[in-house]
Amino acid sequence: MAGQIRRLIDAIVKQRAKGNPTIALTTKAKLALKGIPPDLFNENSTDDPAVLARLKAIAADFGVGVTTPITTAYSTKPLPDAVADLKQQCGDRRPKLVLFFGSARYDSPALSRQMQEAFPEACVAGCSTAGEIACGTMLNGSVVAIFLDEDIVEDAAFDVVEDISRETCVRAAFSKFERHFKAPISSLDLRKHVGLVLVDGLSGAEERLMERIGDATDVFFIGGSAGDDLKFESTHVLANGKSYGDAAVLLLLRLKRGFEIIKTQSFRPAGRTLAATRVDERLRKVIEFNHKPALDAYAETLDLAPEQAASQFLHHPLGLMIEEEPFVRSPKRVEDRSIVFYCRIKQGTELAVLETTDIVADTRAAIEAHRGALGGIQGLIEFQCCLRTQQLRNEDRGDQYGAIFSGIPMVGFSTYGEAYLGHMNQTSTILAFR
Repeated sequence: MAGQIRRLIDAIVKQRAKGNPTIALTTKAKLALKGIPPDLFNENSTDDPAVLARLKAIAADFGVGVTTPITTAYSTKPLPDAVADLKQQCGDRRPKLVLFFGSARYDSPALSRQMQEAFPEACVAGCSTAGEIACGTMLNGSVVAIFLDEDIVEDAAFDVVEDISRETCVRAAFSKFERHFKAPISSLDLRKHVGLVLVDGLSGAEERLMERIGDATDVFFIGGSAGDDLKFESTHVLANGKSYGDAAVLLLLRLKRGFEIIKTQSFRPAGRTLAATRVDERLRKVIEFNHKPALDAYAETLDLAPEQAASQFLHHPLGLMIEEEPFVRSPKRVEDRSIVFYCRIKQGTELAVLETTDIVADTRAAIEAHRGALGGIQGLIEFQCCLRTQQLRNEDRGDQYGAIFSGIPMVGFSTYGEAYLGHMNQTSTILAFR
């Protein structure tokens, strides 16, 4: 990571000096005499853990408190104790943005109302999940939260788009964003503005929603579809202290130092393709591949009997290849000799049959690559497909996966689909803060 030492020095000087320039100079001199010359560190300086630990000890000696701009928390307590627990872990900070993701075991209206009441001055939003993750720990039956201060999120706005299964219109939401930021969406700095999308995971409207967002702006929107602990009965998005079904929460953030989007999936093309020659887009059903019953054609590519094909769905999804990058479409179930997918496939689309690679190694490589590109990662929000979570648990590799995020403040949840440019499956989409 980078920049934390510089920001910690600035926080110590600011709190010690309280606006007195003479005390500011003497505090910097004291730090230099203690072996930490402030002028040696800037926003791009590598964060040496030993120096950070020394600075925190010095801050305690100086009698000043220092906080990081991102705090994460989780609780497995019932309501209302869970919200009180999160509030206590947040401490006395006043976050600009609070995002929370909670198991379906929590009453969604009550959770949303209590989170809004606990953080009345913040922009607060969340959704129900199919599993949670906090600082690398994979959880079930919990509520996780991330608190972002103004040092990360300078400004934030949100809107709720309702009735998305019938008609998806984002114009009102984007008009609200323009009023809030006092600028046309087209004029926003794409390096500093990013969108988040949380959507009812059973609405079947994610593709249309992401298409409408993409039509309206070049600002990147990233997010995921709400879950319900794999019951597939009722999912909810949460905002305004309320719970919504058949809806999406759109958030637009202005970040102080920018961001990076990380998309990772553990698949590669297996050298075979299928063309969707007959589909029912509304039902996400492929009736024919290569002018044959979909099940038969899929099984042929894997040299399997049709009755064996479903057992390979998790390990051999299909990929829409864009610039050699797969956007994964995962089979859900067999229906007669058709295959129903977790996201839509358009008629005429050619898809690569995919094969699995190492989910832990691939994710570690993606995080490390972006850590270097960013000069450090302040924090992360992860939207991870529930099928990836299922695979990690099947392989008993949850701890290995969690270790990838060691030392990085992060939360996330297991989704019923991931959002980035479009709707996809078996992917992890991650928002990384500089």
